[in-house]
Amino acid sequence: MAERDNSGIIERAPGFREGLRDLPGALNLSSISAGTVAAIFGCSGPALIVIGAAAAGKLSSGQTVAWLLAIYGLGGLISLIMALRYKMPINGAYSIPGAAIMTAAFASFSFPEVVGAFIMSGAIVLLLGLTGVIGRVMRWLPMPIVMAMIAGAMIRFGVGAVNSVSAAPLIAGSAAIAFFVTMRFTKRFPPVLAALLVGLVAAIATGSIQTATVNIDFVAPEFTTPVFTLAAFFGVAVPLAALVIGAENAQAIGVLMAEGYKPPANAMTVISGIGGIVAGFMGGHNANIAGPMTAICSSEQAGEDRSKRYGASVVNGVLFGAFGLLAGVAVPFVLALPKPLIAVVAGLAMIGVLLSALQHGFSRHQGSQTGAFVALVVAMSSIKLFGISAPFWALVAGVVVSILADRVQAPAMVAQGEVEAEAAR
Repeated sequence: MAERDNSGIIERAPGFREGLRDLPGALNLSSISAGTVAAIFGCSGPALIVIGAAAAGKLSSGQTVAWLLAIYGLGGLISLIMALRYKMPINGAYSIPGAAIMTAAFASFSFPEVVGAFIMSGAIVLLLGLTGVIGRVMRWLPMPIVMAMIAGAMIRFGVGAVNSVSAAPLIAGSAAIAFFVTMRFTKRFPPVLAALLVGLVAAIATGSIQTATVNIDFVAPEFTTPVFTLAAFFGVAVPLAALVIGAENAQAIGVLMAEGYKPPANAMTVISGIGGIVAGFMGGHNANIAGPMTAICSSEQAGEDRSKRYGASVVNGVLFGAFGLLAGVAVPFVLALPKPLIAVVAGLAMIGVLLSALQHGFSRHQGSQTGAFVALVVAMSSIKLFGISAPFWALVAGVVVSILADRVQAPAMVAQGEVEAEAAR
């Protein structure tokens, strides 16, 4: 596991040679199944959001394929680079809320203007990473507030699993039972893989798998020349950059901390910025570190040995990249999977992350308890101010309340955050 290097902006890493050397040992049934589940999660519902946004912008099939190629191809590449370089389960993908806000953006901006905003957004994120601001902020934040934010942001996956059992009792219910039975009786077979396989059998038996009809032809990507405008900078680029930093990166850094890793916050921000710029030139809204998929691949479902869980991110990266290259063919098949099955498996895979975040956030020996509670409920809410979603405001509210109610002095938070982080590990 890489140790944090405070002497430079970009954290040191074991390196690609060591990551590749140890990769065969990191590829086991647990890591492969966790990486596959993460890929299915990222290539199902989120892909439909992107396709819907492209339809709202009246993009051609070639432009839509280019968008999917950018975010999935580069997202997979980010997973491979970060996992192999740092030997940590760090996943790349794209901002799902960022894709959602594009539907409204197309009402005010042309696609070339939006593409220009994508590039400017990546530049903002890159600048924040190169200055080292994100790394300092994450070290400054008290651990209970970060962990409470993670619990609040991820709890929706647990609630989604429960709702999926209600929506499809046979499919989702059998998957959940298989998960817990496997957890109870054996450690050799990954519970999340058992849940997926049993759920698939139930879906096939009930005729619930039907090839989705998606209006994407297998055509060559069509790239768009960007147009840079000040209006698109403030209307699209700034909110998108805020989502990447305040939602995706913050969540991913937090879940890695909850699982005992020392995440390279600056490097994660830098590669998210580079991914945003390159994806923008390809016609995609961003390629960055992914919060939910990092949570799945860093959880205990990827294996008991934390040092080998990066294999799950490698598997996810390969599958993500392949999906991007074959988007026109792959989308209908992935979307054919029942949504309740995807929801229940994703929720079950995050149980370990949620437990760890709650334990670290609300341990009796931790400080900032009131601030942590406020961070929890804000992250659970649907609040959205200035285009920035709940996880970011959860951190802000948690810090403010901690200073006011828990009487934590702002200048002392750096030391407190570092001590709590070490104690949590």
